[in-house]
Amino acid sequence: MKRAIPLAILFLAAFCALSRAQDSTPSAAKSQVRINRTAPLRFFVDRGPAHIEVIAQGAGPVLVILPSLGRGAEDYEVVAKVLAEERFRVLRPQPRGVGRSAGPMSGQTLHDLAADIAAVIEHEKSGPAVVVGHAYGHFVARMLATDRPELVRGLVLAAASPGKVPKGVNEPPVKPEVREAIRQASDLSLPEAERLSALQLAFFAPDHDPHVWLGGWHPETEKMENEASAATPVDEWFAAGHAPVLDLQAENDAVAQPKFRSVLKTELGDRVTVLVIPNAGHALAPEQPEAMANAIAVFSHSLP
Repeated sequence: MKRAIPLAILFLAAFCALSRAQDSTPSAAKSQVRINRTAPLRFFVDRGPAHIEVIAQGAGPVLVILPSLGRGAEDYEVVAKVLAEERFRVLRPQPRGVGRSAGPMSGQTLHDLAADIAAVIEHEKSGPAVVVGHAYGHFVARMLATDRPELVRGLVLAAASPGKVPKGVNEPPVKPEVREAIRQASDLSLPEAERLSALQLAFFAPDHDPHVWLGGWHPETEKMENEASAATPVDEWFAAGHAPVLDLQAENDAVAQPKFRSVLKTELGDRVTVLVIPNAGHALAPEQPEAMANAIAVFSHSLP
């Protein structure tokens, strides 16, 4: 009897093959693909008092990308282009308070924010989606998979803090100095030099330029999101339903610390595949967009 090949090995092989195939494409052909690609369009979904703006592009199986704390969908322009070229329908809902998305900004929980995304997936009428939660977005993705498992075909948790530490460890998942750096990075009243130092510490690998994230911050959204996660107990979203999970980690992540890299796999078992993207910090998308997109594509194609 032949031995079954572990999923992680198959996943890694496919990821490497896709990366090689893209690298070997003549530059003129790559440019032609970009020129011919359908431009992103915007539409709106209403759910009670919430009015959600969605950036959509491509055609095929649905992928939903949820952004980092206090930031918007524009951070994933390159990631979305690559995925659309890989024949996915890519949806990027703007969080409340970003772009033309609006809704109650206080008294919310992760259940409320997940319901916004559920409404977007239902509006598409294409069945369950692969949901990508980057950084803070992973809280909303895991809450959605818990509350509405029929809408989630798979989860990609990108640069995501696991939410818990290993049993017997007496320390928080995120270091206090890193939490302070996150606060400083998004504080538009601080001097630019101070914000750049905080951005470098919390979000970027040592050799990456943090200037790209000086803009794009939405303080009211950040406040609302922090309150929503604080109001929702970890055990309500930790297990993330029952969908397969790609735990897509960044090698130099100061927020989702490498020493806690095995927590999700240990707690959730064979549902979880772990992949580490080299030379990337917590920001991930502006640092390694092609690697991030390729990993999402391979994982999504592997799902039933």
